[in-house]
Amino acid sequence: MSHYLLPRAGLGLLVLWAAFTLSFVLLQVLPGDAVLIKFQNPDLGLSPAQIEEMRIAYGADSPLWQQYLHTLGAMLRGDFGFSVQAGLPVSELIITNLPDTLSLALPAFALAVALAFALALASRLPGLRFLSNAIQSLPVLFISLPTFWLGIASIQLFSFQLRLIPVINPGPLQGLILPIITVAIPISAPLAQILMRSLDQVAAQPFVAVARAKGLSETAVLWRHVTGNALLPVLNIAGLLLGELIAGALITETVFGRSGLGMLTQQAVNNQDIAVLQAVVMISALGFVLINLLVDLLMPLFDPRLKTVTGGAV
Repeated sequence: MSHYLLPRAGLGLLVLWAAFTLSFVLLQVLPGDAVLIKFQNPDLGLSPAQIEEMRIAYGADSPLWQQYLHTLGAMLRGDFGFSVQAGLPVSELIITNLPDTLSLALPAFALAVALAFALALASRLPGLRFLSNAIQSLPVLFISLPTFWLGIASIQLFSFQLRLIPVINPGPLQGLILPIITVAIPISAPLAQILMRSLDQVAAQPFVAVARAKGLSETAVLWRHVTGNALLPVLNIAGLLLGELIAGALITETVFGRSGLGMLTQQAVNNQDIAVLQAVVMISALGFVLINLLVDLLMPLFDPRLKTVTGGAV
């Protein structure tokens, strides 16, 4: 097992370092300065000398290589720095807002998986074969819908036109319905496409023909022999879709005015709060790496050939 996971864990650490370095460089070249944005406000009445002292206190006048090493060392200790605009440690802001984002992202991912399986299996069920072409075209439609447009359209339709779901002061559960659907639909499209293609490939294998020759119905063949063997490519793509899922959740939070990492990111962008933006990037990258490691652990359950490798026999 260690021979199977250690290279993947090392690659995950490399991804985290690359995400940190690239985001640090890109954020540093952005125009603007969070310290100046906050403390140059005339209402505060600070002199240029006092503002410069603030810059020194926040380390904004240090050379970039020193800032890079300091920020990297702090993040290795779990310290995300200090938010200039909020006046709070970034870790507190993350802890406060992360549960709201997870309460949106996790149900949305579950719904996306359920929708992808429903579309893929419906396209192969014998009783729905006449709708196969229409069903197979739905993922192409879903993947072409921008998340922000889908959110605005769902508000217009379900809140203003049909008046089914209030968008102003909704209940805790009501406020999640439209955002979850908005995030889930674009994510379900690539999952459904991969699963449909995988089902077609497995259905053409010789062992499936043998199962049909034994007298099994098409439905029994689909459930017993085809579906389980078609899951491996879907499992791979599901881990890769995490980044898109998080991006969709952040955009959706902004569209629906929900608290969470999306709203926190929008405020940080407006105020050039680099520490907050860097923390959001690293939290997203860490989630991506952990999910893909989990996928690597689950893959041997679906592919018996990998059990030999992880067991150390190869």
